[in-house]
Amino acid sequence: MEAQSIQLLLVPSAPTICKSFSPIIVKSQARMRATRRQLLASHPSAIAPKREKDAKKRIVVTGMGLVSVFGSDVGTFYDSLLAGESGISLIDKFDASSFPTRFGGQIRGFNSKGYIDAKSDNRLDDCQRYCIVAGKKALEDAGLESHERSKCVTVISDDVQIDKDRGGVVVGSGFGGVTIFSDNVEAFLESGCKKISPFSAIYSIPNMGPALLAKDLGFMGPNYSISAACATSNFCFCAAANHIREGKADLMIAGGVDAPIIPVELGGFVACRALSQRNDDPQTACRPWDKDRDGFVLREGAGVLVMESLEHAMKRDAPILAEYLGGAVNCEAYNITNPRYDGLCVSSCIRSCLVDAGVSVEEVNYINAHATSTVVGDLAEVNALKKVFKSMEGIKMNATKSMIGHCMGAAGGLEAIATIKAIKTGWLHPTINQFNPEPAVEFDTVANEKQQHEINVAISSSFGIGGHNSVIAFSAFKA
Repeated sequence: MEAQSIQLLLVPSAPTICKSFSPIIVKSQARMRATRRQLLASHPSAIAPKREKDAKKRIVVTGMGLVSVFGSDVGTFYDSLLAGESGISLIDKFDASSFPTRFGGQIRGFNSKGYIDAKSDNRLDDCQRYCIVAGKKALEDAGLESHERSKCVTVISDDVQIDKDRGGVVVGSGFGGVTIFSDNVEAFLESGCKKISPFSAIYSIPNMGPALLAKDLGFMGPNYSISAACATSNFCFCAAANHIREGKADLMIAGGVDAPIIPVELGGFVACRALSQRNDDPQTACRPWDKDRDGFVLREGAGVLVMESLEHAMKRDAPILAEYLGGAVNCEAYNITNPRYDGLCVSSCIRSCLVDAGVSVEEVNYINAHATSTVVGDLAEVNALKKVFKSMEGIKMNATKSMIGHCMGAAGGLEAIATIKAIKTGWLHPTINQFNPEPAVEFDTVANEKQQHEINVAISSSFGIGGHNSVIAFSAFKA
């Protein structure tokens, strides 16, 4: 504030610069709309919120798919969360004995049979494998089967067809195919370029997951990957929703995937002192909002949703799991690793999300927090929430990462699934490892035991390295 005041003193007023005439300011329509959004975002409950009524623009979630430390079944995943189980263990996919951190959310027993043909599977990075399996499982959950990609439509019944020109995939990744890239770097250093796989350049780039998924499904609508570090999945949900709202797609598969548990990535996060080092007790390592937290826990996996316009979903009598109300993204423009401690930009992102969703602050009663278990990040997020929610009464907040760790680009995808399951079941999973809570938190963090809670509006937050902020909002579907 002091620096801002000094700047104002140094800038001459308009009359000093030009005394002969008054300045004429012409604002474009786009600028005026942006200004209006800013004003509304500053006071989301100052006006009567208006939710979308147009069935072509209302977005519903009809399917969910994942690959996680608890397996690839959504029901099993959420049951494990409700039971307060930890999916964190010592890493054994490579020799991690020399690393200061030797544990993570490593996936074991993954099977792609029935979803990826054996020949292709042998060539792929885990990043693509997880994306394809999660995406196809989400379609199955939505009551859709994959059909031959040569067909322009998927026939559901005599009356209902899915136009594949209007089906898209936006699945992001923070890292892309890092295993295949790392393996081929080693091959090059040991034996030269003749030992590099012809697939290394192709399968290492982040867009190959959604590209291969679309190829299998024959989806010819919008298709790309967004990379916004830990905020990636939410960025993809926002983008997918916009494609539907703008009339460019009927159905989108959206979410995130990452498979970063390899030596170079583990070593990189160790080097920047981001990871917990509780090697003697990995299952209690991730402890959001606890005074003794010492860093996050690296994990791998994928989480995706099938998002459709309400009109399209109702036309094919789809199973509607929840309604996506809206979302927002912005940038800290502050520090590449640490958020602003006062939560200024995050609070702005939350307010913008509520405006986009047509939701007042008072309607929100559940928060699936980013809560990575870092010293600075956890309290910065709480400070941001306090700027928006003046009263914590009736609001529950939990941290999915306390049990499964931080999956970077896929974190928001898996947390969106946890949020929707909470809406559907009326049960909130606990935040485990709450031994010595930070008194500044004040919210009910569903500490150590699951709780029943009827959710009105839920928000799910993801904040990425580099200053990428994202918040999305869901509710139960009401016709």
